[in-house]
Amino acid sequence: MKLAFVYAGQGSQFAGMGKDLYENYPAARAVFDQFPADFDLRTTCFEDPEGLLNQTRYTQPCMLAVAMAITDILAENGITPEMTAGLSLGEYSALYCAGVLDRQTAAELITFRGQAMQKASEGVESGMTAILGLDRELVQKACDQAQAEGSVCPANFNCPGQIVIGGERRAVDAAAQNALLLGARKAVPLTVSGPFHTFFMQPAGDALRERFKSVSFGEMKIPVVFNCLGREKTAEESIPELLERQVQSPVYFWDSIEYMRAQGVDTIVEIGPGKVLSGFIKKIDKSIKTYAVQDCDSLAAAISALKGAMQNV
Repeated sequence: MKLAFVYAGQGSQFAGMGKDLYENYPAARAVFDQFPADFDLRTTCFEDPEGLLNQTRYTQPCMLAVAMAITDILAENGITPEMTAGLSLGEYSALYCAGVLDRQTAAELITFRGQAMQKASEGVESGMTAILGLDRELVQKACDQAQAEGSVCPANFNCPGQIVIGGERRAVDAAAQNALLLGARKAVPLTVSGPFHTFFMQPAGDALRERFKSVSFGEMKIPVVFNCLGREKTAEESIPELLERQVQSPVYFWDSIEYMRAQGVDTIVEIGPGKVLSGFIKKIDKSIKTYAVQDCDSLAAAISALKGAMQNV
């Protein structure tokens, strides 16, 4: 068995996530109690009484806290991966898992990133839409044909048959209609607060570049597959530069999983709320065994199954 962890991105969050972990695991309490948020992280995560959880600047710290808690609990049980990756904000959790970011630094950076992305979205009438059942070339063609309406481009290459486009709303809507005419099965508008992973996020990338100048990145203990590459980085590519690029360029999750499989990964644990990434992975390569871990029940089941698999190797 060659094990990898992948970390969920924004969009799968829900009120109540992490609560049972906090109540049952000291490692989870340590993460939530010590997280340097500028808002009530636990209340927002566990109850969301003010409806803040779907706003980017709140979503990202909450998602990171859940991911770090699960990662620490798995490690306490002797379960660590040989490779890791994350979708969008999940990449910061992957860097935490790989030892590149410590808990404090990861928390501070994701809080800063969420605020920078929300600020970059202000004043932009934007949209993002999932195009289902169309290949990469035709999705790009649909976007190219819509440029008269504004800027739109592919933003997330999730899996075969699902590519997300983003940009100015009129252009996104026009590209979605073009995609349907080109044979797409469906075009599904997404509920998001900005045109993420498009050039509209350049101000957020600029802000991150300046922030990274004061950050100490640790040594990478396990390989990380980066969003904007769909592979591991080379010696010439720096982590700060890749994170700056990541926020304003497409996410190649599909390519990342294919790369992991080529490196021998046959088992993947999805960490974070929901099972979205596990669904993508099954469409990319059905032979990969997946576990989606988001709460106490799924965590206990994964720990039991993985320990059993490790003993049989």
